[in-house]
This record gives sequence, C-alpha cells and structure tokens, in this order.
Amino acid sequence: MSLFPAATRRSFLLASVALGVTATMRLPAFAATATRGGTATLLLAAEPPVLTTIAHTAYNAVYVSPKTTEGLLTYDFELNPKPLLAEEWTVSPDGLTYTFKLRGAVKWHDGQPFTSADVAFSIKTLKEVHPRGRNTFLNLVDIETPDALTAILKLSKPAPYLITALAASETPIVPRHIYEGTKVAENPANLAPIGTGPFKFKEWVRGSHIVYERNPDYWDQPRPYLDQLIIRFVPDAAARSIAIETGEIDLAPSTPVPLSDLERLQAVEGLAFETKGYQYQNGVSRIEFNLERPLFKDVRVRRAFAHVIDRNVILNTINYGYGAAIPGPINPNLAKWYVPDLKTYPIDLAAAEKLLDEAGYPRGADGIRARINLDYVPSGETYPRGSEYIRQALAKVGIDATVRSQDFATYTKRIYTDRDFDFAFEGMSNLFDPTVGVQRLYWSKNFKPGVPFSNGAAYSNPKVDELLEAAAIEVDPTKRVEQWRQIQQLLVEDVPAIDIVSQPEVTIYNKRISDHTIGGEGIAGSLAYAYVAAS
Repeated sequence: MSLFPAATRRSFLLASVALGVTATMRLPAFAATATRGGTATLLLAAEPPVLTTIAHTAYNAVYVSPKTTEGLLTYDFELNPKPLLAEEWTVSPDGLTYTFKLRGAVKWHDGQPFTSADVAFSIKTLKEVHPRGRNTFLNLVDIETPDALTAILKLSKPAPYLITALAASETPIVPRHIYEGTKVAENPANLAPIGTGPFKFKEWVRGSHIVYERNPDYWDQPRPYLDQLIIRFVPDAAARSIAIETGEIDLAPSTPVPLSDLERLQAVEGLAFETKGYQYQNGVSRIEFNLERPLFKDVRVRRAFAHVIDRNVILNTINYGYGAAIPGPINPNLAKWYVPDLKTYPIDLAAAEKLLDEAGYPRGADGIRARINLDYVPSGETYPRGSEYIRQALAKVGIDATVRSQDFATYTKRIYTDRDFDFAFEGMSNLFDPTVGVQRLYWSKNFKPGVPFSNGAAYSNPKVDELLEAAAIEVDPTKRVEQWRQIQQLLVEDVPAIDIVSQPEVTIYNKRISDHTIGGEGIAGSLAYAYVAAS
C-alpha cells in the first residue's frame, strides 16, 4: 500500500495567472545530462480509437495525442501554467480577455507554418465538437488574430477554470489547412496526425502498436531526445505484467497491471514507480444509468441499486484497498470541491426490494424482476472484475444482469452513439476543475448522441443545470465551492450515477528511462524531455 498514501488536503488552483499580470516562464532544463538516441516503448491496456483528441476524449487517446499535437500551455505538478505553443499570456482584470503571444518559427509536420489562425480554428472547433469543449468554451464569443503570432480570446462571462484548460490533451491545436472544410471528427488526420509536437506519426498497426519518430525540426531543440517512441497495446492483464517485468516495456502509465501484482513488481530489479503526473486527470470509477430506459427512468430503481452495490466491496476486494470510496462525483484530490458527508444509501437488501416493488418490478415466478445488460469500459482489470461483483450483488434482489465485454471502439459507439445499453461501469476523469471534468456528465445541454464521454445518462434537472451554469462563471471562490456542494447534494438524490472509488494511478517504468514525468500531465504529456539514461 506504500505507493498510495492517504489523499492530502491541498489547495487547488483556480487561476494560476493573476488577472492582468503577464506570465513569461520557461520550462526548466530537466534533462541537463540527457543524450540523444534510443527507443522507448509505452504500454496501453486498450487501443485508442483515434490518435488526436480534437473531437474525442477516449481515455487512452490522451496518452498518444500530445506526442504529435501540442497545446498552448503545459502545467507543473501544482498545475501552474508553463509555456508551450504560447510564450506569454495575459488575462484582463475583468476575466473576459485572454491574450496569447505565440511562439515563432514553429512548423507543422508537413512544413507549413504554425500561426494564430490555427489557434482560432482549433478552439472554435473544440467548442463545437469536443465532448468537453462546449463546457470549457461556453462563454467564448470571439477569437481575434491581429497578427500571425497573437491570439485573443474574448469571453462574454468569466471562466475561472480556463487558464488551466489549455494542455495538449485537453485543448489540442490542430492545423487549419488540414481540417478546415471537413467533418472534423471524421478527418483522416485523426488517425495519422500532423502536429507541431516532438514526434512525427509513422505507422499504426491496428491491434498491435503505433510508431512515432523524432521530429528533427522540432522548435525546442535539442529535444526530443528519443529517436523513436513505440506505443504497444496489450489488452491481457497477465501479458502486461510479464512484458513490464521482462523489460519489454519502458513506460506503463495508469496502473496497467492488476493491483494484486503491484507488490510483487516492486521487488523487480530495474523497475520503479511514479505516482505523480496524474494531477491533470483525477479519475473516478462510477456506474452510469441510461435514463432513456424505462427501468431507470424511475429514481426508486436507481436508489434500489444504490442500496445493493457496496462501493467498499469494490474498494477492498476489486481494488485491493487502493484508492478511496467516494460518496459523490468528485475525487478527494480535488479537496476544495470534495464533499465527504454527502447522503449515501446504506447497503440494505430489504429496502432495495421494497423500492423495486413500489416501482412496479415485482419478482416473477422465477424470482427475476428484470433482465438487463451491464457494459464495462475495457480498460484494466478492475472494470470486468467489478462488473462481475455488481452482477452477483444485483442477483440477490432479483435483477438478472448480463455482463457484456467489447473492444473500446465498440463500447464507445454502443454507449454514446447507438445508445444500446442499460447501465455501464466506467471510469471518468474529474480533470483539473469540476466545471470541465464533472459538469459534462450531468449538464442536460451536454447530452448529444454521438459525442463520447459526456452526459451518457441523458440526465436532466433544471436546478442542476442552473447551478452548473452559475458555477462556471462565478469568480468568488467561496460562492463557487458552495454551488458545487449543492450540485453534489442534488445528484446523490437523483442518482443518475453511483460513484464508486477514486482511481489509484501509478506509472511503472524501467529505470533506464529518465525525465518522463516532469509535470501534472505526466506520461500524457509530450515526452519531449524523456531520454535513455547511459548504462
């Protein structure tokens, strides 16, 4: 358990740049002793459906997109912003104008120059098609580009989270000349990206691996240090553990092995463990109901499920005690917004049976009240194992749940496009601010079939909408915290989802790779600073 100390209460950064103050910072020289050359192999448990995050937030896509496609800013471990494609930035005192001075002499991988027109196009596109973009840029009314290296964002109302929302994985800047005039979500560049980043896309062998090569024209010379980066997909948990243990894998983020293997792997010579680099994600696991299904339209059914599914069993048995049981949608690491004393539904099978009877779902002659499907996100072993526990627990009150497995692309299409599901066991990221990471899951205006990782429940509550929209523009930190407390209190009454545990996150890495985790984005950053240490 030593890898995961109890969550500490720490202040969360609402606005990293003082309003009206110019920020001009440079990344420290992490790799002063770095040498050029070599290959690093990064492991993912599931294959991402796309290689850029301009229109997608599939969890594993965040690990590949920033290798080629950069953002305006990057962030340290305290989520203070640092320069990337933007060298300087100012925020007006009223919080309505963000001015970015862009880095000069940056080229896209196809040789075209990077300009403010690319920034304007990308951010406008994110607002339209990105699952979180409509939240993040809700108050954006215009982007001015007075010259090739200046982009000015104009807002109708303040957005206190915006300066922290500009990382490569969250707000990628893509080439206008490649995407303009196309259906962005279907553009071939999503599968063969062209960016400004340290690595160039070479090949994607479906079901096996992606190969990236060093960008010799990268603006931040002499980086990147690696000549090649390989991303391998290993869906089998036992095979992942073996590949890591035998040295086939150099970087394995997001706790890619069964939690039961962690203690054994800590004893393997040459392996090391890093728990930093997840400050930008703050993942939780949750059960989401499809409120378009007649069964789950009735809140009594959802509350009955909450009386049956024991999050502590999942924490202690499925997660081996790693992480923390959570009563609501927010990870304890986001201490400012976390509410530990929310209403919960005690495990009470009799109460559950009574609610199901009242909702009009009595037991049949065979003892079954309803037959439904349970889909789980195919990422790691906690979800299939947790789903099996959920199935067994519900059987005690007459709910016959069939657990369905599928690959990531099929799962995403089933849940968000086809709407062919009853309820799902899934992981979601709170990200760096609940307006960005949590609002998307419950805001009625964010329900749009085909847009993944948004309001999959099709949940709608006008009071919750009102509070979400108010908190998104509230500049008084105290008022904003109180608004989020009220939101969470309403959500646990309505139960559109059952929040389970905060996810333990650890990167397992080969000690021969240095400077892979240099800020809050961790392995989901560009890896421009990573290098193979001299033997």
